[in-house]
Amino acid sequence: MKLASGQIVEVLRAAGESSRLRILALLAREELAVLELCRVLDQSQPRVSRHLKLLAEAGLVERFPDGAWVFYRLAGSGRPRAMIDQVLLHLDPQDAVLARDQGRLDVVQGERAAAAQSYFAEHATHWDEIRSLYVSDSAVEDVILCASGERRIRRLVDLGSGTGRMLTLLGPRAAQSLGLDLSQQMLNIARRNTSEAGLANVELRHGDVLDTRLPDATADLVVVHQVLHYLGDPAAAVREAGRLVAPDGRLIIVDFAPHAHEFLREQHQHRRLGFSDEEMARWLTEAGLPHRALADLPPDKPDGLTVKIWAAARLPLEQRIAA
Repeated sequence: MKLASGQIVEVLRAAGESSRLRILALLAREELAVLELCRVLDQSQPRVSRHLKLLAEAGLVERFPDGAWVFYRLAGSGRPRAMIDQVLLHLDPQDAVLARDQGRLDVVQGERAAAAQSYFAEHATHWDEIRSLYVSDSAVEDVILCASGERRIRRLVDLGSGTGRMLTLLGPRAAQSLGLDLSQQMLNIARRNTSEAGLANVELRHGDVLDTRLPDATADLVVVHQVLHYLGDPAAAVREAGRLVAPDGRLIIVDFAPHAHEFLREQHQHRRLGFSDEEMARWLTEAGLPHRALADLPPDKPDGLTVKIWAAARLPLEQRIAA
């Protein structure tokens, strides 16, 4: 699809200003909150918000509120995005201003990662207890078992394995299991838990769910259990998880429906306050997994959180998981 001359002028006008071009270069790395962009650019919130409004009107970025925060990311597709991708390819990474921005973003990301690591280390020993505050583990795990199918699992990959609960749940059906996590404390607990469960063919590895360095299309089942809401770029994690799924395999994602519990961001390092079905459907389609099923598990208490379970595959599966 071609753009009309007026649309091209609008795109070029939106991108053709130094601060807005800097914003596009930053969002090419990951989605960012407005206040994070203010910090990196060293500009006021009203000024940055005006730039973002122009970029959004030109179709170059997408705005999405998340609780009390507002995030922005590059537009997912379309001709305006294709034009901007070409512009960004020609940017000199050694440019002093862009290099300074990237350095400041590295600091922001580093502080975010350090806070998360500190939190996980502090809470590792009672992590499952924290998770149980939202909905009963047994209800969630019954749906996960249903979504995983009935056949033998040749290779199971658990991304962000935490205490290893998904490995102990699904591992008995798997010929090989691999769990990745960035927290050594979590990995130590997972090793103990999988050993106590009598699982022999389990490998636990320090690794990044955004860059697993695992081979393409080799996992019958990939699980991402209560991980995405901690990440700066959850869409990238879904793409990476989808890359690992074998042609006849499945991906199961467990996380929260959108909510407004800001204390989880402030006290428990949650970056995103849940995910909508529309958002997840787009990410799964982009990951090459168009066939989806889902289940909603309402909270056990009035002020609790709804847990969502999305299952996806390249081959058709049930349109809804029996919950």
